[in-house]
Parts: sequence; structure tokens; C-alpha cells
Amino acid sequence: MLKKTQLSIAVGAALGISSLTFMPANAQELSANQLEEVIVTGSRITRANLVSASPVTQVSAEELKFAGTVRVEDMMRTLPQVYSQQNTTNSNGATGTATLNLRNLGDERTLVLINGRRMPAGSPLQGGVGADINQIPGALIKTVEVLTGGASATYGSDAVAGVVNFIMMDDFEGVKLDYQYSAYNHDNRSNKWQGIVEDAGYPAPSGDTTDGDMNDLSFILGGNFDGGRGNAVAYATYRKIDPILQKDRDYSACALSDDATGCFGSSTIPQGRFTDFDTFDYIVQGNNFVDRQGETYNYGALNYYQRPDKRYTLGSFAHYDVNEHVEAYTELMYMNDSTVSQIAPSGAFFVTDTIPCNNAFMSDQQFDALCGQFGLTKDDVQTAYLGRRNVEGGNRQQDLEYNSFRGVFGLRGEINDTWRYDTYFLRSQVDMSNTYQNDLASPNIAKSLQAVVDPNTGNIVCQGVIDGSDPNCVPWNVFETGGVTDEALNYLVLPLFARGSTEQTIASGYVEGNLGDYGIKSPFANDGIDVVLGAEYRKENLDFNPDKGFQDGLGAGQGGATQAVSGSYEVKEGFMEASIPVVEGKTLMDQVVLDGGYRYSDYDYGETTNTYGVRLGWAFNSQVKARASYQRAVRAPNIQELFLPQGFNLFDMTGDPCSDGVAGGKSAGGYTQAECARSGLQAGNWGKNFDSPAGQYNYLQGGNTNLSPEKSDTYTVGIV
Repeated sequence: MLKKTQLSIAVGAALGISSLTFMPANAQELSANQLEEVIVTGSRITRANLVSASPVTQVSAEELKFAGTVRVEDMMRTLPQVYSQQNTTNSNGATGTATLNLRNLGDERTLVLINGRRMPAGSPLQGGVGADINQIPGALIKTVEVLTGGASATYGSDAVAGVVNFIMMDDFEGVKLDYQYSAYNHDNRSNKWQGIVEDAGYPAPSGDTTDGDMNDLSFILGGNFDGGRGNAVAYATYRKIDPILQKDRDYSACALSDDATGCFGSSTIPQGRFTDFDTFDYIVQGNNFVDRQGETYNYGALNYYQRPDKRYTLGSFAHYDVNEHVEAYTELMYMNDSTVSQIAPSGAFFVTDTIPCNNAFMSDQQFDALCGQFGLTKDDVQTAYLGRRNVEGGNRQQDLEYNSFRGVFGLRGEINDTWRYDTYFLRSQVDMSNTYQNDLASPNIAKSLQAVVDPNTGNIVCQGVIDGSDPNCVPWNVFETGGVTDEALNYLVLPLFARGSTEQTIASGYVEGNLGDYGIKSPFANDGIDVVLGAEYRKENLDFNPDKGFQDGLGAGQGGATQAVSGSYEVKEGFMEASIPVVEGKTLMDQVVLDGGYRYSDYDYGETTNTYGVRLGWAFNSQVKARASYQRAVRAPNIQELFLPQGFNLFDMTGDPCSDGVAGGKSAGGYTQAECARSGLQAGNWGKNFDSPAGQYNYLQGGNTNLSPEKSDTYTVGIV
């Protein structure tokens, strides 16, 4: 449950305290009595939305105010067609951004606009191509328009699932100070969830808890100048969000299985596990080995359910009538956002494949269990894997900081009574720094397990100290409960760092006119044909520079190497639209309008695309209308998809689909031996269990410069 308090002060307008309420944001269809001569999302033609064939949903400023949410992404998630792919509830794999994902087709297929103009990629991190709506000041939003379905003919690439257009206030007069506070409250009293957690051997939370405080402060100053010829609005905002841990909720106190009937646990445990996954499986107890009895580690409890976050924004919107034909306008936006994601401690995730039998920390009992019973001496090594959770070193934390800037300068106006124009230049840049703490260095783990007695001092040291291969090595005592020293941790811990940026440059312009002034119109309509002709240039650039530890995959808890990426592309486009009133003022045909659009895009890496759309709006009368449309949309590959070097990473999956195959039958995942053989499973391994105790598996990923744009077809039919 979310608790919210809001205080708003408007100097020169009103003074008051809002009611303490929580109300759902009610989406509504645009209607003719709400809008007269405006541009509706999905088209550049100025008109009312009476017969628009595009399914546009609008959320007003009042609904935003009383939605009971502080963050813009939370408000947007109240709409059924909107899913927030990246937000403050992401921790493992978080980019630190807040993105929108229409119809759950991926945030890379949802185009986000501010006043009809693009936002840049939110992050240079992999998976960060979605626009970061953290940059949008919620207190300055006038309306939000959501168009589902393709819109590439109007806006270009990425508008496959649809478009979200944030329309900002640009005519504010006065001073407004707005403060909002909210927190989450939960009563941990579910017998179901507590039972699942306790059955797994983990502690379950109980009782009432209130946490995750959110404080949001905004200041807006605006007014007209030069006799009303211009208006300028400036804003500054501050937002602070406190963390929530998964362990403080009964339904998330462990990592639930896919069917939510049990808990996942990691076999990389604090006690330390030594196994060859065949003949022996030990854990450490005191200074001895005992057989493992299925002990696991509850890695989910320490993840952030809500990340701590601190954000500052600053900016302005202004416009000025230079003369009767020219209006100049600007948009300046800056954001600094810092957030920390947290997951369970790192460790030795079975990255070692041998243990030296002469390890000086091993007791006689441990030597016999690990080596002696197999006929090995202290001169030998045993094939064994170590799973040891680094609980002494603290949780893994990723500190992400973003500095984002977006600037627009444009000119618009009327050329004459028939033609109007709009042209602008846009420049955006996002700078990111990523500091990863408390991971362990895989090479150092292996070297620290080569613990021997120094013949000169009698002290236990690393073999690397004796032979000079690593004079800084400190032995890691994982053979004894409580044996890990601070010196060993300092040697093992590997700080990781990366920085990167995304840049976007756009020059765009179009003219719009009504050909009815030249007598070009349908014989059955009074209004003439509206047309738009325009051109656009856009350049996207991304640079991501991880340090050597990231690039070489040295972090034990990273799942693979994090590769550097650098690339850019340019696209030149021409577009046109037409809106044809076919019939007006007839029985059952109060207004019938046919719209069409086309865009040609030429990418500098050799690809061209053609996108187009046709829409029919049929108003039977002022209350009932039908609409239908077809849209061909595209999504060009982004820079990561084009240029990311190939490497391994991790993905989540409950179990290997080819595990536990039955002779003459199928695997646990329902596949035959022949089907699994096509995935690389050798005949001798049929019937074995390959499930990962952590529920994670490696996969090969990377870019491909030969990728072609995606294409989509959207059909819509409706009556409103």
C-alpha cells in the first residue's frame, strides 16, 4: 500500500493543501470539445481529434496530481497498455533509468517524445536504449498522450508498439512550490508466503512495516514578457527515494520459483561447498568437512525491492513571437540522478576446477576427505569446485550516476493564411558513471587457494609469494569457519568502473498547408485537403568504456566480460502526410476523413526503409464514430545491436530443458533426445541433470553490423 501526502503552494494563483487521497489515473479518449486546433500525437496536421483514426489516450495534469504517485513511471503504469521495463524496483541488471514499454514489446520499440520531439537513449549500458523519463519534471507535465500501434511514418524508427508524448506547460504564470511525500506500508501476515519462506529454512518477516519513503520537491516560476509576446517557465526539482529490501516483505523474502510454490536458493553458501558434482559434496563445519544436506543460500532477501535514488532537475521552456510570421521557442533540460542497486554478496561461484592437496589451512580430516581417500598425496591436486559466498565482504552494489542534458531551439509560424512551418534543432547528451563494489577477482581466488607454509618464517602464505609470481597475494582460509581475514578480503575484492555516454542530434522541419485555399477538396466536403511535407536528419552516438576488470571478465559475480562499445549512425529522412475530408454533413456521414502518411529513411550503414500508414475516421454523428487504420512501422537496429562485441553473459531460467532425459522418452523440459542433440547435447549426457542451482545460465551475445531494420504491421478497428 502506498501512503501519500501532498502540499502545493501557488503564489499569485492559489494557496492550499490538497486532500490526502489515492485515486487511479483515469485515462480518457480525446474529444472534439476538449481540443480545437491542436496537433494530436500520431500526426503533424493541425486539427481536432473528432475523427482521428489513431487510438490516442490522454492523461491530464489533474489526473497526474491526484494519481497517488510521486514518480512519473508509476503514474504511467496505471494505464493498461503501459509497462515500465526499467524503474527503481529493478536491482539485478538495473540500468538506473525509468523506461516505458507499450504492450510489453520492449522499451526499444516504444518511442518517447517531449512536445512531439524525441528523447535520447537513456543509458549506454546494455539494455539501456529506452528513453529515461526520470528527466521529465512531473510537476510541469500538462498532458500525456499515448498512441498504441505503429507511427513510424510520422516519427521514424522505434515507434513500433506506439508513442508516448509528454506535453509540457509552456504558458505558466506565477510561482508554484509543490511538495509530495509517500511511503509504502505492508502487513506481513500471509500464511501462504510465510509458510513458503519458512519451509525453505529461511526467516520470514512478520508484522507491519512502513518504508521506502519518497520525498519530491518542485519549484516552478513563469510569466509573460514584452507585452505578452513571450512566455518563459523555469523549474527546479529534487527527489529522494529510500530503499526497500526484499527480506522485509513476506512475498519476496526469498527468490520464488516460477510457479510460486517454493524458494530458489543458491548452492554458493557462506559455509563453503567443495564438490566434484559426482563423488563428493562437502560443506565446511568448524575445521572439518561434512556431507552437504542440501543447504542453500537465500540470495533474494538482500536484493533491493526499491533502489535508493536521488535526483535533481533544472530547466526552462520559453517561446517568443518575433513577428507575425516567426515564433522562436526553446527547451532546456538538465538532470543529475544517482542510484544504487544491490544484490547478494559475491563469492567463488565454482570458478575453480582444482584444489591443491597441500593447502596449509586443511585439517587432516579435510585432507583425507578431499584427497587421501582417493589415493592423492600433498603433491597432487584434486578436481573440485568451490562455492563460497563472501558474506564477510558485504553485498554487491552498483553505484550509477547520470548527467543528462537536452536542448531544443526552434522557429515556427505562419508563412501566409494557407501555410505554416515548424523547424528545430535538438541536441541531447547523457553521461554515465558506473562503480561496482564488493565483487571478487576470479584470478585472485585461484591464487589465494594455493596456501603453503613459508619455509623461512613458518607463516601460511600464497605460493605466489614464495615463487614471486604474485607478491601481494594473501591466502584465503575457506577451510575453517570464521577463518577469513580482512587482509584476504582486501586482496580478493575487485572494484570495477565504467563510464559512457549517449548523444543525439536532430535537425527537422516541415510545412503544413490546406489545399482547400486552392480549391483542392472533395466535392462532398467543405474542408480542403491538409498536407505536410518535411525532412529530418538524425545522428545517434554511443560510447561505453569499461575498465580492464570489466572487459576481461575478472569479476567472479559478473557472469562474463563486459565489452566496450563505440559507434554511431546517421539517418536522412523525408516524410509527407495528407488528411482528406471525404464527406461532411451528410446523414450517417457527419464527417468521413481519410489520412495517409509516408516516410523514406536512408541510413549511412547501407539500409533504407519505407514506412507508411492509412487511417479512416467515420463520424456517424457527434456522438458515435468508427475508425480503422493500417500502419507499417520499423525499428532500425540500435548501436549496441550493431557494434557490441560478442561475449558471454547470464540469463535466468528455472532449469535446463534437456535435464533428466528418459531413455526412449523425453527430458524434464518435454524434449526428445534428438531435439536436445540439436542443441549440442551429446548422447552420453542424456539422462543427466544440468540444472543450475542458481537458476542462471550463460549465453552468447553481441552485435551484428549486417542487421536489417525490423518491420511491423499494425491493424486497428474500433468504435468510440
